[in-house]
Amino acid sequence: MASTPAFAVTPRIGSVNVATADSAYTGTPTNVGTVITGASGGTRIAEVVVKTAATSAAAVVRLWLFDGTTYTLFDELLVTAATGSSTVAQFRSSTLYTNLVLPSASWSLRVTTSVSQSTNVLALGADL
Repeated sequence: MASTPAFAVTPRIGSVNVATADSAYTGTPTNVGTVITGASGGTRIAEVVVKTAATSAAAVVRLWLFDGTTYTLFDELLVTAATGSSTVAQFRSSTLYTNLVLPSASWSLRVTTSVSQSTNVLALGADL
């Protein structure tokens, strides 16, 4: 256990666009995108944002923790159907986390989508 607490030092934003469906719940997903990779001293992720482009179908975005060897399903975020236009906003959702930490540079947050559509996923946090 550390003798002094670790505070966020350097702000970090990671992003990826996933567009190909993947139905995996366990094992190794095949159409996975890397949102952010941890720093050597660890990276705390405070928020994950999902934003679709234009028209979206209902879907599930799955967040995976990857330790360099094994994928572990961490969370699932729902995407609702929406038809964006010049007067209607496209789908956007954000989820706050108090317990999402990538402990080292070998860990990363990865993402898949259950429906083939352009889906942007952002991670907002800071290195420890």
